[in-house]
Amino acid sequence: MHSFKNIIICVTALAFLLTGCMFPQEERAENRIPYEAQLQTVQQAVDQYRKDNNVLPIKTTEEDTPIYQKYMIDFNQLIPRYMQQPPGNSFENGGIYQYVIIDPEEQPTVKVLDLSVMNEVQKLQRAINAYIEENEYAPIKDTAGPEIFEIDLERLDYNGEAKVESPYQSDTTLPLLMNENGEVRIDYAIDLHIALQEFDHELEKGDDIRRILVDNYPIAPAFSVPYTVNDNNEPIFKEH
Repeated sequence: MHSFKNIIICVTALAFLLTGCMFPQEERAENRIPYEAQLQTVQQAVDQYRKDNNVLPIKTTEEDTPIYQKYMIDFNQLIPRYMQQPPGNSFENGGIYQYVIIDPEEQPTVKVLDLSVMNEVQKLQRAINAYIEENEYAPIKDTAGPEIFEIDLERLDYNGEAKVESPYQSDTTLPLLMNENGEVRIDYAIDLHIALQEFDHELEKGDDIRRILVDNYPIAPAFSVPYTVNDNNEPIFKEH
């Protein structure tokens, strides 16, 4: 466990994008409609932009940004030549989805992050940050896996629940944990367990099995850490 003295913790680049402007138009109908058509439109724009410019239209993020949040699409580079406007369900247009690219080197593919979890993540992150600033160590309750920990909510000035709704399964909530730097992460073990049972795959022990989510859903797992499988093909946290 690193020393937390004088460390200022940030949620990630996504949190900065959303600070003070959480879904200003989320009552708009088009921001929650099925987004297969929007994904296809953005994919075509990204492909053409890459063909014309030999680079991807992405924003600059910090080096340690979680992998599925690292390559956020910059619609300013696509508009107006490649698109008239961002999709109606995108954060930039009042929606709840941040459009991102996965596999940028091999096969750039457009996915989305479900930003409806942001309120709870940011709220818990602020409480953890305040605790670390005052105590110079993180409010750890127990070890959940390699470099990932359960949060001791009793130590925090926090009246929420350390969980968010799953973007993959209805009526399912996912626990919030934190990494060794005190950054909030979402535990997708429940979703991964269901996906491993539901979808054909060739994932093995040692593989990062988050891939099964992005291969079978349009949504990438925001604020996640790597997982692999144990000998019983059950998801466990993977050593970084």
